[in-house]
Amino acid sequence: MAESEPKPVPVQVGEKRCCPEDEDDEDALLKRPRVEDDHGNGGSPHKDKEEEPEGEISNGEEDGETFADMMKHGLTELDVGILKYVSDHEGFSGILKERYSDFVVHEINKQGKILHLDDLSIPAEVQEVTEAQEQPVDPDVLTEEQKKQLGELQLFKNKEDNVSIEVVDDSKEKRTLVHKAIKTQYPGLETKTEEKEGRKFIVAYHAAGKKALSAPRKHFWPKNRGSFCHFVLYKENKDTMDAINVLSKFLRLRPNMFSYMGTKDKRAITVQEIAVLKITAERLAHLNKCLINLKLGNFTYKNHPLKLGELQGNHFTVVIRNISGTDAQVHQALTSLKQTGFINYYGMQRFGTTAVPTQHVGRAILKNNWKEVVDLILKPRPGAEKEFLVRCREEWAKTQDPEAALKKLPNKRCVEGQLLRGLSMYGKKNIVTAFGLIPRNNRLMYIHSYQSVVWNTMVSRRIEAFGLKAVEGDLVLKGTTAHILSAEEAENCSIHDIVMPLPGFDVIYPSHHVGKGYREMLSADGLDIDNMRHKVKDYSLAGAYRRIIIRPSDVSWEVIQYDDPRISLVHSDFEKLENKPAPVFNKEGKYRALRMEFSLPPSTYATMAIREVLKLDTSIKKQTQLNTTWFN
Repeated sequence: MAESEPKPVPVQVGEKRCCPEDEDDEDALLKRPRVEDDHGNGGSPHKDKEEEPEGEISNGEEDGETFADMMKHGLTELDVGILKYVSDHEGFSGILKERYSDFVVHEINKQGKILHLDDLSIPAEVQEVTEAQEQPVDPDVLTEEQKKQLGELQLFKNKEDNVSIEVVDDSKEKRTLVHKAIKTQYPGLETKTEEKEGRKFIVAYHAAGKKALSAPRKHFWPKNRGSFCHFVLYKENKDTMDAINVLSKFLRLRPNMFSYMGTKDKRAITVQEIAVLKITAERLAHLNKCLINLKLGNFTYKNHPLKLGELQGNHFTVVIRNISGTDAQVHQALTSLKQTGFINYYGMQRFGTTAVPTQHVGRAILKNNWKEVVDLILKPRPGAEKEFLVRCREEWAKTQDPEAALKKLPNKRCVEGQLLRGLSMYGKKNIVTAFGLIPRNNRLMYIHSYQSVVWNTMVSRRIEAFGLKAVEGDLVLKGTTAHILSAEEAENCSIHDIVMPLPGFDVIYPSHHVGKGYREMLSADGLDIDNMRHKVKDYSLAGAYRRIIIRPSDVSWEVIQYDDPRISLVHSDFEKLENKPAPVFNKEGKYRALRMEFSLPPSTYATMAIREVLKLDTSIKKQTQLNTTWFN
C-alpha cells in the first residue's frame, strides 16, 4: 500500500485511421441493493449523455479557447476521493493514448469467449426439414400459366390481389400437393381453399398485403431462422451509440431495434457483439462497402436479443508510449498488478470534465434543493466552453428567462437545452417536472456520481486505516447478502473478498470506524444516511456493494522498441482480415513502449489499472497540464 506522489502522464492526441468501409444498469442501483462483482453489470451501458468510456480523452479543441484553458478548472483525482495505491513500486511516466489504436477493447461474452471480428461471410440458411418437405414436390402439379401468375403475384406485379387455381381432381391429396407446391416454390405466399358455385379453388395471396413492400423487414422471415441477427461490431474512434445511430440511418431503423451488452470507449478500437431484430446478414454485410471506421461480421441468427450487463467483462490491450521506467520497474509494477491488483475506484470519467462536477448536482437532487440543481446546471462557470453555451448561461444569469436562454442554443438536445425547454413549458415553480424532460439516464448520472465520490473516499480511508488485510468489521458477501466479519472470520478472508457499500436505504455499513465515516460525510453534505428514500421515486437510492480490490486476469506485458511514432503497435482484427502485416519492432529503436494486456470484469475501469502501474493522476486536468509542458 503506498501513497507516493503520482506522476502524471502526458496524453497526446491526434490520429486518423480508417477501415475502408465506423455499468451498471442504472435501474438496479435505484430499485434494489446490487452486487457489483465479477459478474455485475457493465460500467455505464445504455446512457444518452452518461457515457463512461474507459480512459476517454478529448481531442482538446474547443471553440475560441484551448482545451488546456478549459481544464484549468477541471477535477483532479484528489477531488473525487482517489488517493491510494496498492503497490509501493516507483512510478514512471509515459504517453497514454497517443493514438487511439493504443487502446483496444475486446468484449468477453457471457460464455467467457473474447470476441474477435474474424469472419465476414454470410451464414448459410439452415433448412428446417419436415416430414412433408421430405416428399418431393411434383413440378407438374402447377401449369406454366399458373406458375407465371404466381410469380407475378409474388413480386406484386399481378393487378389482382390473388391467384385462384381450380382443383379439378377434388381429392385432399391433390389439394395438399398444390398447397405445398405454392408455398415451397413461392415464399411469401399463403394459400387457402375456397368453394365458389360448387367448384373448389386454391387461392394464393400475400398474407402481408402490399404493405410488405414498404416494410420488408417484417415479412418473408423464415420460421426456422432466429428473429435476431447477432454480429460483431468493430469500430474505431466512435462510441457505441454513435455507431448504432449510423447503422440505424443506413438501415432506416429506430436505434432501439439494436441491443448490446455494454457501451465501449470512443477513443479506442473496440470489438463487441450487437443484435438487431429481423435484419438479414446480407443487408448488414452490404454496409461494409460504405461504412467508415466500422466493420460488421461474424453473423449468426438467434432467438433472443442481448441484454445490458450480460457480458463477463472486457479484454484490454493498452500501449503506453515513450515510457521512462526501466525494465525492472516495469516488471515490478506489472507483477504487482497481476498478483495483487488495483483499488477498484470509480474513474474520472464518472464525474464530468467541467468546473461544475456532476456529483454536486447529484447532492442537490438528493437534498431536494431544486433551485440549486437549476443553478448548478445553468449558471456561468469558469473555464472555456463553446460560445453558444457561454451566451446561453449569460442570458440565464441576466434574465432568468428560459425561453430567451433557449434561443441562444443551436442544439436544444443538450442537458441545458432540455432543462430550459422544461422550464419554459412548466414554469420555474415546477422544477421537478421540468427537470424530468432531461433523459432519465442523464438525471440518474448525477446522483450516481455522488454515490461514487462517497465510495471512493471511504475506500481510500479503509486502505489508509487497515491496508490490504481483512479486519474485524469489514463486509463480505454471502450470496448477495452482506455479512460483517468477526475477528476470527477476518483471519481467514482475503482483501479480494472485501466489499464496501454505495450509500442507500438497503445496504449495511462496516462496523469499524470507516463505516461511521459514511454517516459523517453524508451529514456534512446535509443528508441523512438513515433516510435515503426520496420524494421522487426515481431518486431513491437502494445502494449496492462493490469489491474494493480487483485482480485482473490474463495479464501479460512486453517492452517494445520502435522508430516511427506514427505506426500502430497493435495488430487489429481489421488489419488481420486485410492480411496486413503485424507491426515489426526494432530492438535498437529509439522509442520504448509498454504493451500490456489484461481482462477486467464489468463495472471496473481500465484507467484505474493503468493508474496503479504508472502511479499517474488520470484526471484530464493533470494530463493536460503535463501535455502543455511536454509539447511546448
